[in-house]
Amino acid sequence: MVKIKNDIIYDQKHNLAVDIYEPDQAAAKTKVLIFWHGGGWIRGDKGDVKDLCIKMTSKGFTVFVPNYRLAPADAFPAAHDDTVNFVEWLLKSDYTGSDTTGITQIGASSGGVMALYIAGKYGFPTVTWSAPVNYSAWMKEHENTPASIDAKGELGLTDPKEINNSFYKYFGLAYAGSSDVATLKKLDAASYDYNKLGHLWLINSADELSPLKYVLSFIQTLATQNRGAELTVLPGQKHAMAYANEYVDASLAYLNQMM
Repeated sequence: MVKIKNDIIYDQKHNLAVDIYEPDQAAAKTKVLIFWHGGGWIRGDKGDVKDLCIKMTSKGFTVFVPNYRLAPADAFPAAHDDTVNFVEWLLKSDYTGSDTTGITQIGASSGGVMALYIAGKYGFPTVTWSAPVNYSAWMKEHENTPASIDAKGELGLTDPKEINNSFYKYFGLAYAGSSDVATLKKLDAASYDYNKLGHLWLINSADELSPLKYVLSFIQTLATQNRGAELTVLPGQKHAMAYANEYVDASLAYLNQMM
């Protein structure tokens, strides 16, 4: 049995809500999992991952899925600020009582970027699925790539790589609010503060939306700060939620071990 609480407001000012999935075992409530949904900061909703959250709750976690503000209406750093506001709300709630030892995270796609931001600030054990960790260098390499949310329909593109690149550019610029290099660098995962970073597992496919070379560069940045991370590279082109059901059990097992 899973008890679901929908639309619990955590930010009155911005009318932001969280869905909470509670297992029926009372003892399991000390195991908290925050799931950050993806969507490139321009779309996505906590309700989109209901089935996955029920599955994660069946493994003994109380799962929290917060919504955050979306672009272009709310550009950087709106969503980043919302993640911090949610965690502060959670730490004041009866679910944790300011105890961070039982809190873990999974972030999918752009949600993985949010998870990295929070991991550096609070040290929660974290798993990311296809987090796009770089924008500034990518934008520089793709100056001539047209930005489109639907490159196939709008631009007539047929090559999957070109379509993905066009979408990557669209949502990156939409959330950044401009092509200003300084702002794009602030979006790069390497620019975050990892002073409190704990256990981190990054999962990425070999050839997908976020090029693997940027993930490797990000890990190198962490290494220069004496921060560790585990990386799993999956064959193929699957992105985030496309392999979620295959890796959710392993992700939860990792988080259980690292708490």
